[in-house]
Amino acid sequence: MGKKRSAPGLLAQKGQSRVVCLTAYDVMSAQIADLAEVDLVLVGDSLGNVILGQQTTVQVTLTEVEHHVRAVRNGLHNALLIADLPFGSYQSSVAQAVDSAVTLMKAGAEGVKLEGDYPEAVSALVKAGIPTMGHVGFTPQSVNGFGGFKVQGRDNGDEVLAMAKRLSDAGAFGVVLELIPAELSKRITVAIDAITIGIGAGIECDGEIQVWHDVLGLSAHKFKHATSFVDGRELFTHALKNYSEAVRNRSFPSEENSF
Repeated sequence: MGKKRSAPGLLAQKGQSRVVCLTAYDVMSAQIADLAEVDLVLVGDSLGNVILGQQTTVQVTLTEVEHHVRAVRNGLHNALLIADLPFGSYQSSVAQAVDSAVTLMKAGAEGVKLEGDYPEAVSALVKAGIPTMGHVGFTPQSVNGFGGFKVQGRDNGDEVLAMAKRLSDAGAFGVVLELIPAELSKRITVAIDAITIGIGAGIECDGEIQVWHDVLGLSAHKFKHATSFVDGRELFTHALKNYSEAVRNRSFPSEENSF
């Protein structure tokens, strides 16, 4: 059994060792993330893209995130399990944010993440005993407001930094920095108490988060902010072609597979 991670434990790594974060959406990916000794697993609303085939995360519901949290919980034992609060589950009020977070915590999450400038919600969540992460820079739930998938902070770096500081000061133990210049990430990392977790934000963050499918090379599309550490798409396709051939030429199932 490996070491169980916690929000305070990861926060204590700031300035000491980088925090490894990865998304996961089911039992098997959770088990493998634990075997790989990932520190934090996020059930991200990116499930809308990589699981459901949607163009944005905006359509993802709280019920869908809750469903995947339950699945990941069943396979995860060591990494800290954080769940995304999806679009429409926290923007209306602080009370809505707390109620939505409680739903995900009861499903097995050990903390939640929300996007944007919501320090009051963060404060209330932390008061309720819910470890909370913020998310600034490019926030996917606001893609329509941004007018597309665009790097943020080139012209408003001070504003992004101020937002990250508000979230940290409100009690967030971590803040995701997405699609912002590396120099801005460095400024934010030095300026706030929370750990910074980058994605498309350079090497100076306290840690990194990537999507499961991108790291394993399962996506047909390649992203500048991601690296495939194996060509999973080719590997899996080759294996399934071998399976198809074995079924068609009657070499599978063999006698040892039969009862």
